[in-house]
Amino acid sequence: MGDLLLVRHGETEWSVSGRHTSWTDLPLTQHGEEQAKSLAPLLSSRTCALALTSPLDRAIRTAELAGLTGAVADPDLHEWDYGGYEGITTVDIHRTRPDWYLWTDGVPPGPEGYPGESPEQVGARADRVLDRVAEALPDGDVVLVAHAHFLRVLTARRLGLAAADGRLFQLATGTLGRLSTEHGRPVIAEWNTRP
Repeated sequence: MGDLLLVRHGETEWSVSGRHTSWTDLPLTQHGEEQAKSLAPLLSSRTCALALTSPLDRAIRTAELAGLTGAVADPDLHEWDYGGYEGITTVDIHRTRPDWYLWTDGVPPGPEGYPGESPEQVGARADRVLDRVAEALPDGDVVLVAHAHFLRVLTARRLGLAAADGRLFQLATGTLGRLSTEHGRPVIAEWNTRP
């Protein structure tokens, strides 16, 4: 049985400034590209049965630089839709909503086509991904290259927790998480790993 390897894309200008970034498709910074390249040795020693990426360029580029060939873009790996909070920092949101917390309060609707998502909606996408990758895990590791909040929700769901419990798993840019099993039950084997 393989492990589920979670790769958060490398740094972007907005990840540095703390701006909520879902559909705004920013390129990696130079440091973000170096972060992605540095993941290659961690992944090259693994037997990869399947590699999936978010359809956003920052995730696809991270996969390429990390040496993942043949990775397939999966729309369910897209970052949480932040709706009206796209491009806004938590500090700025707190100026008008001092007690706001993404994991419990959600987001207001954004422009047409970006209604925002609740933790449960993101969790439903994560569940679909987990159902799909379950078929490949007996053949080796599955690598998912995506975004912090989405991967945090997916981790919670893999561990049998509520989607909002993703709040417990901070995930830095350009890092690897490894979800494995112990005695047949899902566990976190590594988190925020860098070479």
